[in-house]
Amino acid sequence: MKAEKNKMVGVDYKLTVDGQIADQSRPGQPLEFIFGTGMLLPKFEEAIEGREPGEKVSFTLSPKDGYGELIAEAVVDLPKNLFMVDGKLAEDILFVGSQVPMSDSQGNRMTGIVKEVGDEHVKMDFNHPMAGKTLNFDVEIVSVRDVTPEDLQGGCSCGDCGDDCGGGCDHEKGHCDCH
Repeated sequence: MKAEKNKMVGVDYKLTVDGQIADQSRPGQPLEFIFGTGMLLPKFEEAIEGREPGEKVSFTLSPKDGYGELIAEAVVDLPKNLFMVDGKLAEDILFVGSQVPMSDSQGNRMTGIVKEVGDEHVKMDFNHPMAGKTLNFDVEIVSVRDVTPEDLQGGCSCGDCGDDCGGGCDHEKGHCDCH
C-alpha cells in the first residue's frame, strides 16, 4: 500500500536544522497522520507521496515551504505589566528563550518567545520557532493502512498516551500535549 490521500501513514523521521537535530520520532513510536488532510506540511507530504513501507527519503524544505520566512512585524515590544499574575510580575516565565502562551484581543491563542526583558517592556517574537529555517528531513515510511473510524475520532495517534488523553497530538513535533 502506498502513502496517498486518506491513508493512515506512519513515519520515522529526523529533522535537522542548522546542522543540529531539531526533532525526531522516538524509537518504536512513528509519527502517524492521515495523509492529505493538512496535518503536516504540504511539501513534506509531497516528498513521501506514493512511497511504501520500508522506503526511505531525504529532502530539504526551504523556509517558504516550511514554516515561512521571519516576519519583522511579529517581533513586538509589550508592556511589562501584561506579565502580571495576581498582582506580581511572573518572573518565572520572563527570561530570554522562554515560550509564553498568550492570546490577542480577539482571543486567538499564540505562543511568543521572550527575546529581551527590559525595565518597562518585554520583546516578544511571535514567529513560528522554525520560521526562516531550512528544514532537512530523513524519513522512513513505516506503515501505510486504511483509516479506521477510531482514527477519525481525533484522538492521539502518536503512541505516547492512552485513549483518554485530551491534549491531542502536536503533529509538527510528533508528540502528545498531555505530557
